[in-house]
Amino acid sequence: MEKSLIINPGSTSTKLAIFDGKKEEWSKSLDHSRSDIDEFNKIIDQLSWRQELILEAIKDAGYQLEDFDFFVARGGLLDPIPGGTYLVGEEIIKDLKAGKNGEHASNLAAIIAYNFAKKSGVNAYIVDPVAVDEFKPVARLSGLPELPRKCQSHALNLKAVGRKVAASLGKNFDEINQIGVHLGGGISIAALEYGKIVDVNNANQGGPYSPERVGTLPALDLVNYIFENEPKQAELKKELVGKGGLTAYLGTADGREIEERISSGDEKAKLIYDGMVYQIAKEIGAMSAVLNGKISGIFLTGGLANSDYLTDAIKEMVSYLAPVFIYPGAEEMEHLVSGGLRVIRGEEDAKDYKSEKL
Repeated sequence: MEKSLIINPGSTSTKLAIFDGKKEEWSKSLDHSRSDIDEFNKIIDQLSWRQELILEAIKDAGYQLEDFDFFVARGGLLDPIPGGTYLVGEEIIKDLKAGKNGEHASNLAAIIAYNFAKKSGVNAYIVDPVAVDEFKPVARLSGLPELPRKCQSHALNLKAVGRKVAASLGKNFDEINQIGVHLGGGISIAALEYGKIVDVNNANQGGPYSPERVGTLPALDLVNYIFENEPKQAELKKELVGKGGLTAYLGTADGREIEERISSGDEKAKLIYDGMVYQIAKEIGAMSAVLNGKISGIFLTGGLANSDYLTDAIKEMVSYLAPVFIYPGAEEMEHLVSGGLRVIRGEEDAKDYKSEKL
């Protein structure tokens, strides 16, 4: 039996799916109102509330916990670890409950899956969380010893799509080099060397600007800006990650709206949108250098990869490096169950978080 429950919490929703093998039987997104969320002081305080909502949803769909052979959760903010599928145990639970590496709704997923798995007498797993870190030592150097570069990326989608591209080329994921580009509210551009993310821009702190984030900024000008304007820390963080990029320039993060404005002759919208394309292509070029130009493919994925305007413009600038593949969207639930199935089917071993932590 290969029946699984997949749990993927976001800031204002909890996505659920039930699979039998790779066949999806049921899915639902539980939307949470801002007023409900605001009742909790910390994200971890939402644990019991979200857990009960999930139990109610699967019961209404005709399932109970004992029906599942394993559970898979979106990975939260853990210590840096190599990619792979991890068995959820006490060490993971301890770090997530403490918010050791920060608070995020995804921290709740593994805890809920673990609680459910214990009741059912089966295992819970996480797959390629945002904490995946496969940097080489040279990639950690920033120019200031106190501020090393950190590996944080859309690892789940990058690795999953990388596997698809490798398969389409008749290759194994771990025997080719690729450049993976996740285009969403944040943008991750990764050098995938034989299946490992050996370099990537931290979507919260560098690389191209995106719909909501500023990307790399001029360091001294940022220092001057802070001292001259004296913004509060929380406000500045929100300005850099949430209100930056396209939002700061154009007042919207919606690519469809911006493309409509471009079609209507809005020259500013075109300049800003093309500027994002320019920076994405430039970062792809940088990652090609990381891989010594030995690249089997470049893939574009994430929500913005649905835009022909963006993907065509990026392809025009980088297709000389390698073939460009388009995989729109981010099929996170499918990617999560696939990671669990690889372990269940004996295709790979589940990793131990405590022993793998960097």
